[in-house]
Amino acid sequence: MRTFIISRTDAIGDVVLTLPVAGVLKGLYPQSRVLFLGRSYTEEIVKASVHIDGFLNWDKSPDLRAAGADTIIHVFPDKRIARQAKKAGIKERIGTTNRIYHWFTCNRLVKLSRRHSPLHEAQLNLQLLKPLGAKDLYSLEEIAQYYGLSRLERLPAEVAALIDLRRYNLVLHPKSRGSAREWGLENFAQLIRLLPNGRFKIFITGTAAEGGQLRSLFDKFPFLTDLTGKLSLGQLMSFLSQADGLVAASTGPLHLAAALGIDALGIYPPIRPMHPGRWAPIGAKAKVFVKDGECADCRKSGTCACMLGISPLSVRDYLLEQISK
Repeated sequence: MRTFIISRTDAIGDVVLTLPVAGVLKGLYPQSRVLFLGRSYTEEIVKASVHIDGFLNWDKSPDLRAAGADTIIHVFPDKRIARQAKKAGIKERIGTTNRIYHWFTCNRLVKLSRRHSPLHEAQLNLQLLKPLGAKDLYSLEEIAQYYGLSRLERLPAEVAALIDLRRYNLVLHPKSRGSAREWGLENFAQLIRLLPNGRFKIFITGTAAEGGQLRSLFDKFPFLTDLTGKLSLGQLMSFLSQADGLVAASTGPLHLAAALGIDALGIYPPIRPMHPGRWAPIGAKAKVFVKDGECADCRKSGTCACMLGISPLSVRDYLLEQISK
């Protein structure tokens, strides 16, 4: 039985888009054991996938030799991990050619440059499986079948009771903790005004600190349900699986919503490498809103006119279409 380690020690959205690597590995090697090397804050996501057999917490300095792996796939390159994997005697070590240290620490190199590639991040991740027999390219529709997020925890009764079976349960996630260009609170406020209250129940998610930044929304619209800082990551996944849709910029919750199969509406700038061609949510009900053309004026600015200019009316209209289906 082969044992693989998938190494991805960065952010939530990146990890979600790496889960299909485990799904494809299980398809190629049905009897294999797949371990995931990640950070503490992504552990609940990783463990929710049926394709993952164990989690190695990089924050706790795991013993890679003791893991008993014969192969490690460096999806997110890290010099320390690459060195430790070689020192641990892992037989097959897969990395990309564009990291110099991989030439000394890996013995299976894949020619891959993410910065200039036209492929989606999830497709780029799967390129690293070609030495293991994976095909050259997986479509986004195929990738959507490989998340395996079905080990979800049971929601507390009081949280589950918030879902309104008579209305469309819409989650708005306005902030990004600096990981993405934001749509702006005024656009979210305008969207709330445009949505008929009798047909939508609206939830606001985010961290406890973000809840304070969103106070103006709660003051303007007292009917909103405030979930900021109230759910663990595992509970957020379970809640999203019960909701109908989510609106957010390119954030972890957006990718989770898409992976869980609900309407995942992403607001994106047309700026490389942040554009949806690289980072769009992948799922059967995923949808992106992006300004046509190239954006240059706000490339280095925290405020993005291309994001702010995306009309809440277009998002409202799409949501109403989903309700009418």
